[in-house]
Amino acid sequence: MLTALAVTVFAAPGQAAAHPFGDPQTVTISADAARPDTVHIRWKVGGLDDLTLLGISLGLLPRSRVMLDGAVFYQATDATTVGPSPELTEYLLRQIGVTSAGKSCAGTVHPPTELAKSGITLDFTCPAAVGKVTVAVRTLTDLNAAYQTLATGPNGARAVYAAGHETHDWVLGQAGKSNHVVLAGVSLLVVVLLFLLVRRMQRAKRVTR
Repeated sequence: MLTALAVTVFAAPGQAAAHPFGDPQTVTISADAARPDTVHIRWKVGGLDDLTLLGISLGLLPRSRVMLDGAVFYQATDATTVGPSPELTEYLLRQIGVTSAGKSCAGTVHPPTELAKSGITLDFTCPAAVGKVTVAVRTLTDLNAAYQTLATGPNGARAVYAAGHETHDWVLGQAGKSNHVVLAGVSLLVVVLLFLLVRRMQRAKRVTR
């Protein structure tokens, strides 16, 4: 499959032309209903040429797949070569991360069955039940800073990851919702106390008069 011309060509060994202006890569962030300490992230590449370029960058595919004019040929075997490789696993765990309550969550990668069509799922197990988590996504920006990632979370929440905007906070579980309730309750209590204090001061002034 002949893809669009490359926008930028890297001269360093092990890197290839990058195509950051096609279909964006995506991530979907969700909690695990049965395991409250677990966060699921499904990553899917945007263009198939990006998958080929990533494979070249990881040393899994030959650089000859990039034409002199920067165009790239994607082959159906690229996904089966890149998908189950330890190089891809290491790359994704290096470029995607989750922290909860300031502590890192341990990640694992599920072997993909259809990497090009369905993407690949990562599980992150946190030290305790998750509420509000910080998710970092840096995939493909090491190939070209212009790459972006469209992210979707619970209840239709959305965000865009990009170079310089590589982290985003997500509310996933009841712990995070409880924190919002507590904060709202504290704010309401402060307002009530201030109101009572003002009323008391006003009454004291009337008595002294």
